[in-house]
Amino acid sequence: MERQEAIDRITKIVGEDLRVLADKYDITVFKNGKKNKGWAGHVIERYLGLPLNSTQSPNFGSWELKTISLKYLKNGSLTIKETMAITMIDPYNVINTEFKDSHLLAKLEKAIIAARIWINKEEDSSILKAVTKFDLDNPKIFNQVKEDYNLVRDTIINKGFSSLTGKMGYYIQPRTKGPGHGSISRAFYARTSFLKMVVLPLILK
Repeated sequence: MERQEAIDRITKIVGEDLRVLADKYDITVFKNGKKNKGWAGHVIERYLGLPLNSTQSPNFGSWELKTISLKYLKNGSLTIKETMAITMIDPYNVINTEFKDSHLLAKLEKAIIAARIWINKEEDSSILKAVTKFDLDNPKIFNQVKEDYNLVRDTIINKGFSSLTGKMGYYIQPRTKGPGHGSISRAFYARTSFLKMVVLPLILK
């Protein structure tokens, strides 16, 4: 399925409650009291008739599906709720891969971003607000993301993988990802500031 076809099909369910669709497509939202953080994306993948995907390559060959959460401010406007996980950091791969060939770039340069409205932690309801394409085609933003990647790469080479910290990176940060606070695995995350500046205008236009 090509990217534009996927966007066109996802657009047809904009305004629908993803929580209701989760039940329809048998997607687990909570199991033993723990939330499946990727449930909204899994609903959309199942709706498209595609296999649930967690590999480092772009989900469907030529494009990558990402979901972000929006929340209402007191004044009624929508904003970005949280950071967006992009891809896991494999230290061996990052050390041996320049940005132009990186998983990070592959994930970002051909993205489909679906934005849902977060209501509460119980996930009683979550309306799909919008879907848009994202290409990382702004040279200034591209270069900053490249700098963030190279900072992570240089840090792993010179100081070791354990030296990575969420304080690093202007747009893209390396953060722990995994069960529990003792997790040693890390992933690239798009900061909320990046999403507010670059993605939110596309979503709300």
